[in-house]
Amino acid sequence: MSFTKINHYEKEYADMHHDTALNVTEGVEDQPIVNPYFTRRKKPKLSTDQYVEGILAGNITTLSQAITLIESNNPAHYAQAQEIIERCLPHAGKSVRIGITGVPGAGKSTFIEAVGNMVTSLRHKLAVLAIDPSSERSGGSILGDKTRMESISGNPDVFIRPSPSAGSLGGVARKTRETIVLCEAAGFDVIFIETVGVGQSETAVHSMVDMFMLLQISGAGDELQGIKRGIMEMADIMVITKADGENIHKAELAKTQFQGALRLFPVPESGWRPKVYTCSAVAGTGLEEVWKGVEEFLDHIEANGYFRHNRNRQNKYWMYESINEVLRNSFYHDPAVESRIAEYEQRVLDDKISSFIAAKELLDIYFKDLK
Repeated sequence: MSFTKINHYEKEYADMHHDTALNVTEGVEDQPIVNPYFTRRKKPKLSTDQYVEGILAGNITTLSQAITLIESNNPAHYAQAQEIIERCLPHAGKSVRIGITGVPGAGKSTFIEAVGNMVTSLRHKLAVLAIDPSSERSGGSILGDKTRMESISGNPDVFIRPSPSAGSLGGVARKTRETIVLCEAAGFDVIFIETVGVGQSETAVHSMVDMFMLLQISGAGDELQGIKRGIMEMADIMVITKADGENIHKAELAKTQFQGALRLFPVPESGWRPKVYTCSAVAGTGLEEVWKGVEEFLDHIEANGYFRHNRNRQNKYWMYESINEVLRNSFYHDPAVESRIAEYEQRVLDDKISSFIAAKELLDIYFKDLK
């Protein structure tokens, strides 16, 4: 007996006996993959006044859209982005900016989540700018730091903004400083900048924060590692994370080693001798001591005038950085340079001219075109 005969018999039986379980309801036809009634609605473009009003009112949606506009590489967005920043500047500068860095795996996101809950309980508004590394191959970023901060992501007093590093060096994104200005204008009085965690070269974030916090894990190096220059000597506070369970003894040993290493550094310009703490973000231990250390540092630099001195120095530094960026963009978009740059690239590849001479001649073409 074939299967076809069985199927045929079942259908005949079902036609004669309507109460049988062999009755099968016919399905529907295959539906189109795309809804034919779907129409893509274009988001209304906000004016500069709407952006500024929304930011000053603390509207998170408008703030996010403004940050996206600032981070855009589209030349058409540049003028409006600059106007938004300029109009928000008078309302900025009233926050505490804290850079948080450390080696990958040190638990930066988990630490920020635990401390963030404590900061908001003290009636602060917290903005977390999480910088995610971008792929050197595809240029994309996961931007998944927010998923690690589940307990504070729904807090109305917390704003979390992941941004791609997009090739920027120093552990921050290209427009991190401008993002800080907008967050301050929106009323956030504590700003955490979580860097990508690139190690000892991560120093650009130091030029935009009031306090630099370095997270370390036990067993990540010997005493010689502790006295290396670079990121180590920039830390105002060092925190040994994951000090729980069987790792408590190792964390305390690492604390002692780093304290000894930091004593070998000269006293920073702030006059503050860096301190080392241990904590566990999972167990919730040591976090209050860390935050008290943050408050002690801020009180210290407020009292001796270093806080304002450092902010002024940073403003001057970023003025020159802005000049460099504008000149660089102007150079590469100059018609005379664009028409010749491929020629000079090929001459360098063919070893007919050195890279230095090629750059000099292209600059001569640029300045001649300006005249």
